Amino acid sequence: MSRYNHPHTLKKSTIALHFLGGLVAVVLLCILCPHEASTKLDYHPGEPWDENALIAKDSFDVYKSEAQYQKELDSLKAIYEPYYNLQREVAREVVGQFRRELDSLTQGEPAKRAIVNMAVKDLEAHYESGIVRNDDYDTLKANRTTFLHRYSHPTDTIMTVDQIYSIRTTLEDIMAHSDNVRSILQRSRISQYIQPNLTYNHELSEYQKAETNKFATIFKGRVMVGEKIVDRGQIVTQDIYDKLQSYERYEKQNGRTDNERLSQISGNALYIILILLGLYLFLVQFRSDYQHTKKYLLLLYMQVLLFPTLCYALANAELLSIYVVPYCMAPIFVRVFMDSRTAFVTHLSIILLCALATNHPFEFTTTQLLAGMAAIYSLKQLQQRSELFTSVLIVTGVSLLVNLCMDLTRMNFFSNYGVDGKTYIYILVNGLLLLISYLLLFPIEKVFGFTSMVTLVEMSNINHPLLRRLSEEAPGTFQHSMQVANLAAAVANNLGAKSQLVRTGALYHDIGKMKDPIYFTENQTGYNPHENQSFEDSAQIIIQHVRYGLELADKYNLPPDIKELIATHHGRSKTKFFYVSYRNAHPDSAINEEIFTYPGPNPTTIEHAILMMADAVEAASRSLSEYTEESISNLVERIIDSQLQEGYFRECDITFANIDTAKETFKEKLKSIYHTRITYPELSKEAKEAEEIASQEVDE
Repeated sequence: MSRYNHPHTLKKSTIALHFLGGLVAVVLLCILCPHEASTKLDYHPGEPWDENALIAKDSFDVYKSEAQYQKELDSLKAIYEPYYNLQREVAREVVGQFRRELDSLTQGEPAKRAIVNMAVKDLEAHYESGIVRNDDYDTLKANRTTFLHRYSHPTDTIMTVDQIYSIRTTLEDIMAHSDNVRSILQRSRISQYIQPNLTYNHELSEYQKAETNKFATIFKGRVMVGEKIVDRGQIVTQDIYDKLQSYERYEKQNGRTDNERLSQISGNALYIILILLGLYLFLVQFRSDYQHTKKYLLLLYMQVLLFPTLCYALANAELLSIYVVPYCMAPIFVRVFMDSRTAFVTHLSIILLCALATNHPFEFTTTQLLAGMAAIYSLKQLQQRSELFTSVLIVTGVSLLVNLCMDLTRMNFFSNYGVDGKTYIYILVNGLLLLISYLLLFPIEKVFGFTSMVTLVEMSNINHPLLRRLSEEAPGTFQHSMQVANLAAAVANNLGAKSQLVRTGALYHDIGKMKDPIYFTENQTGYNPHENQSFEDSAQIIIQHVRYGLELADKYNLPPDIKELIATHHGRSKTKFFYVSYRNAHPDSAINEEIFTYPGPNPTTIEHAILMMADAVEAASRSLSEYTEESISNLVERIIDSQLQEGYFRECDITFANIDTAKETFKEKLKSIYHTRITYPELSKEAKEAEEIASQEVDE
């Protein structure tokens, strides 16, 4: 019994897969979908507001801008009064040492004693006012501080900054005396007697700073419930910008009510269900073969879940733009492994789901849809790496161009604020990530059991080990397979089917004949071993080539699609020659028809049907006694009509119009293969004599 089953036998399991996949998708996407997306507004000062009018649902305070608030704090520095502790004991100790030093230096010079006493009194006066470190003094001046507190428990004296001194200004004042005194002061090393006695009181100063900053409020006004914050088309001024910032801040702090949250979740769930239902109905209506095949469903559901999940994760994290996600991977994969219509509908579904995470769904959806269309149009057949690189360049270029159009439409390009270049950078990063799709093709192919165009092209090389072995062990079968490949590919091209798949499958469809090649007429050179076999045994030997072909396909790891073509190229047909011969020899005997019937199954896709027709037509054409237009036409009509009458194409999506097109293609191709050659005329007796006479004359 064949391991290839008719897809309708999978009906219950695929219905369960549809239900389970849809349920998981709805639940997971509802959980991950950004529930606060509606408060994440996109606006810039100086640009028009392109959303609907925004009305305040609750009253909220309007915060000042950071720059405005900081400016007020800076202006309060002038009235800020820091605290400094006055340490009187420092003055007493240092001034006493200074006086004794000067006394020792002026002994024997009574005239200088009075002048030196003046220097000591100056130092005492500076200490009494207060001396601070140089850097503290510079900071007070830089902050334009007017007053400070000179604190000496229990007294607290308010002084101006100009009334105190730094170490530097104290030294300059004392050294301003006459040259005679200056020389004595230099000898006394006066700088060591100038020390700060006003030290910063951090605790009292910070308290004073906090009290001062209370005069700078963080609010600039209040928006009342029902008030219009901004209207559609209105320019976002700085005042409106502050209101919008405060609105977002209020929404984030207060969150949503239970009713609002329930309403949004319900809306998101219904939206997701409608999109997934649309995708399902497309498969039911137009691609029922995908609907009944698990690998196709798994690939579609995986992508419908993966890309929105990545999009929602970025939107929730607020780290990168959702434009970074390479959404066009989805149509590329579906286009390569399935078809262009399904690729577009799948991409449309993914983008509509992702639009829930953005506040500008029109711009996002337009950009990504056009990029996806560019990917589908530019990637007709992925046979070489360069085709994917070209497609990525086209997709990136289209994305950049569409985003530029949106900027021009929003009047953002020529605004005073310039263009938001980040989006363009994200699109370029998206293009780089899109190149990874080539690396992912191979694992997807192996995991899901698909066959990519690249694999088919590689397998079509006649130097493939299996084809080389076929050409050596069964050269007649190899030539037959080459002819079938050409016929089948021509029909597939005319019907819009997968021509490369049909061509490759045709090359391998008869590899099972390598087991006993002499039993097949195309490999015989006069000796026919069936003459010594019963009809039943001969039929089994012929039928065996399908089973052995599948064994070789497993051994050489041929793709599942090629195995299906090997299994279905005879369907459930009979070995007509031996079956009819047996019936003629035993007209009155009961017959076990299974002995003469191929294991099948019958074709389930249009590609299967094309190969079955091409194989039968090519094999039968070798038995024609003469190749005329009429004989070839009658042969094709008879073979394919017989297959129709036997019901071999009932389980695949091929129409009568497709079959008529296939017939005409076979006829034209066979006529070109078996065209009548020109018969070259021979010289008549008279012409030969004339030629000989002319030759003799030339010799003479």
